Amino acid sequence: MNKGGGFVSESVRRLSEETRRLAELYMSGEVGRSVRPAEFGLSADFVDSGPTPDRLYAEAVRRIAACAPLRILPGEKLAGAATVSEAMRHEVPLTPYRSISHTTLGFEMALRFGYRGVRRRIETRLADNGLDAGERDFLEAMRLCLEAARHWHARHVAELERRMAAARDGERRQLSAVLVALRPVPEHPPRTFREAVQALWLLWNFQRLCGNWSGIGRMDKMLGPFLERDVAAGRTTLDEARELLAHFWIKGCEWITAEGRGSGDAQYYQNIVLAGVDEQGLPVLNAVTDLVLDVVEELRIADFPIAVRLSSRTPERLLRRMADLQRLGGGIVAAYNDDRIVPVLAQFGYPLPEARNYANDGCWELLVPGKTSFGYQPFDALLLQETLGLTRPEPDERRRKIECDEWAPHARPDGARRDYPDFEALYADFHHRLERQIERLTDASAFSDTPCPLLSLLVEDCIGRARSYLQGGPVYTVRSPHAGGLPDVANSLLVVRRLVYEEKTLPLSDLVAIVRSDWAGQEALRRRILTRFEFYGNDRAEADAMLARVFNDYTDLVGARRERHGVLRPAGVSTFGREGSVFLPHRTATASGQKRGAILAPNLSPTPGADRRGPSAAIRSHCSLDYSRLPGGTALDLKIHPSAVAGEAGRTALVGLLRAFVRLGGMFMQTDVVDNDVLRDAQAHPDRYPNLSVRVSGWSARFATLSREWQDMIIARTEQGRYGERP
Repeated sequence: MNKGGGFVSESVRRLSEETRRLAELYMSGEVGRSVRPAEFGLSADFVDSGPTPDRLYAEAVRRIAACAPLRILPGEKLAGAATVSEAMRHEVPLTPYRSISHTTLGFEMALRFGYRGVRRRIETRLADNGLDAGERDFLEAMRLCLEAARHWHARHVAELERRMAAARDGERRQLSAVLVALRPVPEHPPRTFREAVQALWLLWNFQRLCGNWSGIGRMDKMLGPFLERDVAAGRTTLDEARELLAHFWIKGCEWITAEGRGSGDAQYYQNIVLAGVDEQGLPVLNAVTDLVLDVVEELRIADFPIAVRLSSRTPERLLRRMADLQRLGGGIVAAYNDDRIVPVLAQFGYPLPEARNYANDGCWELLVPGKTSFGYQPFDALLLQETLGLTRPEPDERRRKIECDEWAPHARPDGARRDYPDFEALYADFHHRLERQIERLTDASAFSDTPCPLLSLLVEDCIGRARSYLQGGPVYTVRSPHAGGLPDVANSLLVVRRLVYEEKTLPLSDLVAIVRSDWAGQEALRRRILTRFEFYGNDRAEADAMLARVFNDYTDLVGARRERHGVLRPAGVSTFGREGSVFLPHRTATASGQKRGAILAPNLSPTPGADRRGPSAAIRSHCSLDYSRLPGGTALDLKIHPSAVAGEAGRTALVGLLRAFVRLGGMFMQTDVVDNDVLRDAQAHPDRYPNLSVRVSGWSARFATLSREWQDMIIARTEQGRYGERP
């Protein structure tokens, strides 16, 4: 495991010393701390003229391209940098607008046609006399954003030429190589691997400079064919290609400040997806796949979390390579299951070629890249606490008169509950509450007037429809309900059913009173529940069946509302850290023995401490659910002690877990190999662990940059195999 003492590996050395030193510079935070707020603005005359929101946005992009500082460091192989700190705060600099994340733009399309091809499409569309004033204004703003991107590119070309004129031979050759690759792209489609990497970087980084945080998507699918052609023609070598990709990874650390920021300083949604199949179902596994994993192994950079698409046909060598990287710690490499996900997306209604081309939104939710306006609607599904009278409905629900006494005969308006005559009556109350919550979410508006012409350039079919990413322009607009806390619901239902209705150990009113008191004076009973019950995560039929009932009811409710108002509503299950400060203030103790303030289940993983039979049992419990019902996706989080995966036997064990997850039908699994003792020491002595990385949820982060609350959530996860048991 990488214990965080240094920034780059000392045991693996494939990259040049110059590249390794550059990585140290970026990862130390020195570059990130140099990013400053914009020292320029919009002209008062322009603002006073009353521009439309799209025109104001486009003018801001133009000013950014004209005035943002350039940063070209010695030895860098790629040009372009996001140098305005407002963009780090998820803002469009110089505007009052929030920027956009949770998406993956159409970089593959942009590499195929270049900005030139995008511009031609806009001009063709503008020639349509049937456009209304708003549509024409939007398309004109898009065109202005393209011109700004061209000016940003021209500034870099001019600066490189200026530096070359004053450089010595060695530096001149290095600058010339950058300049030659930069000149034609991304205005024109790239012809070589180096041009393709430069084009992808500048396409992505200009969006980032202007505040948009996009995932990158299927990097090996986009870049692999360029490398294959160049190697065959003798234009480059794999060693040279590895160095170039390493610079992409290093420059992606440009916003590291080595300072805490709550959920970590690597949370900019810049995920990478590798392997899988293409639109025709042919395997995507090439030299770029391997070189990316080489770079991650050596540089230990967590800022580009990687998800590898696996299937029953995945070669053993890729699985072994993944296992090796997972054993380094950091949770940088996670796994998707194509055998499950592709059919689920096709069943939901995506054409099969698009289902095969899925990527993620910057965390792990599923989407069709370059064609989707994505958003998710998270909510706490621990509505059982309302059924039991432990909490009251949310205020907006009360305003809408969604009180239990309207439809449940055992409810009282003060929030207290009489005893339900049987378990089914109690469950019906919970089900009604869940149904009302789903109705509220799926009836919510999915559109926004926030302008985003720059981002819309790279999303089909915003140009064709002359509508923005946030106004129904893309081929798909998706707003995915995401439930949190389902395992905790199921665990509590299990206890209530057995103790109250089957064994009749105590009346429901007594159990509710005990839970309301936070188990005061009932520690012996609480401990008996925690030790006697084998909850979800232990491969026990009764517990898994209870969760399956809750899960099936939830997915049925969302599935009945697949599309509303032109918006797709695929069901998902996630928490993304909301099990902490977002959910905790509204949660009480639970009937399953958890006290108030305990961190409960993340995503669709077992409640921390409940999974006592090892990671194999946790996987079997997780995969007992029918994920054909869940086109929005979910995640299983595993934390494994390094001693359990040491040596060749440990690698074999991790490979076995990956294969089992695929065979049993899971969707997405993220594995952290980490020692809680190390994490606790890093809490106390962060300076000793500057590069200790952990998987948080859909992203990775350096542990020292997480807030105490987030650190505690990571530590609370069950640590499997601490005493050396194999997974």
